[in-house]
Amino acid sequence: MPRYRSLEDIFDEEDEFGLLDVKPRASGAAPPDALNAEIVAEVNTFYETQGRLPNGNSHDLEEMKLGTIWQSICNSPTDAMISADRNKLLGYGHAILPSQGGEALSDEPSEVARDWREDPLEDEIPQSLEDIFDEDDEELPEAAVALRHVTPAAEREQPAHRADMFPCRDFDLFEQGFLDMQERLDSGERTVSPIEDRQELRINEGDYFIHRGLLAYVAEKTELSRRGGKPDHRLRLVFSNGMENDPLMSSLRKALAADKTARYVHRPGIGPLDPDWQADALELTGTIYVARSKSDRPEVKEVRNILHKIGVTSQNVKRRVADARNDPTFLLADVEIVATYDLKNLSRMKIEDLLHRFFDSARPANLTITDRFGKKVHPREWFYILPEHVREAVQLIQSGTLHLYQYDPSSQRITRK
Repeated sequence: MPRYRSLEDIFDEEDEFGLLDVKPRASGAAPPDALNAEIVAEVNTFYETQGRLPNGNSHDLEEMKLGTIWQSICNSPTDAMISADRNKLLGYGHAILPSQGGEALSDEPSEVARDWREDPLEDEIPQSLEDIFDEDDEELPEAAVALRHVTPAAEREQPAHRADMFPCRDFDLFEQGFLDMQERLDSGERTVSPIEDRQELRINEGDYFIHRGLLAYVAEKTELSRRGGKPDHRLRLVFSNGMENDPLMSSLRKALAADKTARYVHRPGIGPLDPDWQADALELTGTIYVARSKSDRPEVKEVRNILHKIGVTSQNVKRRVADARNDPTFLLADVEIVATYDLKNLSRMKIEDLLHRFFDSARPANLTITDRFGKKVHPREWFYILPEHVREAVQLIQSGTLHLYQYDPSSQRITRK
């Protein structure tokens, strides 16, 4: 490598890579005055679309850049800037330029919309409550004073069903059971355990609980339905103070978990197969009811007169169907009770199972309902039958001869085997 002694020696060498070939900058760039006029035009466009000036402190990057440049040039307007200021945002009342021989520009700025982010002016700050209440509300936009998408209180529908406490009409059937259970608890014959917060508590007919300081008895567990994709039942819950209510099984679980004093009373025996396990369950009689759906779903509406639900309940029938519109077992619609039959000295659960098996051939094969969680439910208590068919079947049960007959769906008649 040659050793250079001076800069002249370096510059005298051939510039093999063109490092010293410096090209002058092109002179086609716009002058600052034209650039400022373009900024003024952009600000006017922003003002026409947004109704305000761009804010230099905005979170939007483009608005922040435009607002910052505007603040730096708006106090030194030029003829080109004023020509581009079609909304007179630079604060001049006239658009005629002095260079054109016209009228001199006014030094009084026109009124310009202020940004809501800016601090209020001194005279805009109220000094007392009287100043606030004396404000005229007529200039407020309707959206600021009018309520939208809110149902008036008078028009709000009350829920069709609430699991409130009400007097138990047949408390005499349960009273002795409460007295006997209290004696067993006092003597230590029956034990209790606390209910954990996240415990998946299994609830069956005949179960006893201690809830809110009272003994509670699960007298009835109705047809299986699904809430949120999970199996659920409506319960009949009788309390030792002579009251009852009918919560959902899921609601009872939540209430027991929230009650720190709640206890589950252990049943006798070692499990459901043990005869002693059913010692607390009562053979309650009840009412057979036949319900017709009021659903507007096309697949239900067109067969409404021949599609009926057969149910058996130990509680008041009207109370049982009060929450039909929220119950998938009732096709998520209100129902009309078209017939009821009282049971006498007959097991409610056995009669319901017997009727459902007797009319099994008339059960719709593809009857499904989608609950509000998008889950498909297949109600199994609905049949293509008429109320008189149920009446005839009940008469055969009372006479003890139902086993000699069968239901023929083709002829829609009950025939002898």
